[in-house]
Amino acid sequence: MAEIILDEPDLDNSSEGSTHTVLGDSFFWQYAKALTPALFRTTRPRIKMGRVESACATLSAIRENSPLVHNMTNIVVANTTANALLAIGASPAMVDGPEEAPELASVAGALVVNVGTVTPVQAEAMKLATAAAHKAGRPWVLDPVAVGALTFRTKLAAELLENKPSVIRGNASEIMALAGQGAGGKGVDSTDSSEAALAGAKELAKQTGAVVVVSGPVDFITDGTRTAEVANGDQMMPYVTGLGCTATALTGATLAVCDDPFDAAVDAMVFLGVTGEIAAKGSAGPASLQLDIINGLYQLNVDILKATARVEMHEAVA
Repeated sequence: MAEIILDEPDLDNSSEGSTHTVLGDSFFWQYAKALTPALFRTTRPRIKMGRVESACATLSAIRENSPLVHNMTNIVVANTTANALLAIGASPAMVDGPEEAPELASVAGALVVNVGTVTPVQAEAMKLATAAAHKAGRPWVLDPVAVGALTFRTKLAAELLENKPSVIRGNASEIMALAGQGAGGKGVDSTDSSEAALAGAKELAKQTGAVVVVSGPVDFITDGTRTAEVANGDQMMPYVTGLGCTATALTGATLAVCDDPFDAAVDAMVFLGVTGEIAAKGSAGPASLQLDIINGLYQLNVDILKATARVEMHEAVA
């Protein structure tokens, strides 16, 4: 396994069960922290670690810092993704109006943009917010829901790419369409395999400078040079709406605490894959699985990650 370099982790997970925040309080607290980052920034010596250790370090960092994650997402998943972010230890804010979104995007720990149910007004707000995040040097992640299948959002996604997302996460058909190699899937569902989209994902990463994530039975994460494979998850997960969107939201949390978007993207997919895999073993069906995954994110810890995560690097770090 290739080695990577990250900030030193708190692997004892000492904050487990003690720092989960409530949206009302945490939003204003995190907003104040974001406005005065120098007062709250924690610097750590850089050490080498493997992929699972990276996920452990990122989880600890989220629990310690409870980063503010600004979400501009779709109406189907807003509640679920907000709860998932709270459960993992982040602080979600759901702000998508053009009057407020740019201001928040410029100070939040990370911005999440999901075009799943986008309207023309929201589209303009997304353009303003991503421009503000890019100008302020804040990381952001794009979820190109149903891009390729519908013209308006396909054009919007192309415009949003000009504001340099740190990560793009989609299913195989969405990534292939964004890379100019396909016409999209069946609505929000992919009609292509993750393996079929990997070449397009690498090309898209090189074109945009973003890390590209292809979700599927096996998740592929690439920056065009490095490629990781996350083999966690369960066959029941596609029957729960919005789990891809949840992966994108979790990527917002990891981006807020990771210097390297590649590490952030891999770790977010590990969090959801591990949690979904464990939750599915005790779930009666998709309805309870959705709730069990949120509970699982709350209970996720270093021991669970070390015992369950299956991550493989396909190529050495360049």
